[in-house]
Amino acid sequence: MTFSDLLAFSLVALLLVMSPGPNGVLIAKTVPTSGRSAGFANIAGFVTAFYIHGALSILGISILLVQSAIAFAIVKYLGALYLCWIGIKALLSAYRGIETASEIAPAKRKRNLSHAFLEGLLTNALNPKVSMFYLAAFPQFITAGETSAASAFILVFIHSVMNAIWFGAMVLLLARLTAMARQGSFQRWLKGVTGAVFIAFGLKLASFKPTV
Repeated sequence: MTFSDLLAFSLVALLLVMSPGPNGVLIAKTVPTSGRSAGFANIAGFVTAFYIHGALSILGISILLVQSAIAFAIVKYLGALYLCWIGIKALLSAYRGIETASEIAPAKRKRNLSHAFLEGLLTNALNPKVSMFYLAAFPQFITAGETSAASAFILVFIHSVMNAIWFGAMVLLLARLTAMARQGSFQRWLKGVTGAVFIAFGLKLASFKPTV
């Protein structure tokens, strides 16, 4: 794997990271309501899921998933249901009114971190599009029988670092908008918008068909 290969993959991965998707929506929902630490916990969940998808792709298990219509449908619909469930919860919170980050007790903050990590993990782990990205990209930069698994994981590492930097910057930016974020009306509006967007992503995922 040459430097030019890594550079080309980095460009493709960067465009994917910057494109609108459920990760950015989740960060935008989490930080104003649960704080900066919860946003970084989301990102830790993202990265963990990428390594899971990367390992499955490198081992070839994801190919079986894509080739099996039943297995792919199960994962796809589970992911779609999960995104819709997050969206419905957000809409219900917007309807009822939600507490601000400053009103969350320290013990509850700790629980929120594990919950935020799990949200980030499941949002990506149950999204077969991540595996399909790796399955489509890896053959362009990996030579079967010549490239080691460790070298293949460099691509996963690059993708993960780009996600961490991009969404980390988003977390820091949103955390600085504390005055706006603490306004109950803003939080209810944000919850309503993100809820609708997550449901839209869930429905889009449910209708997704693999092309690999």
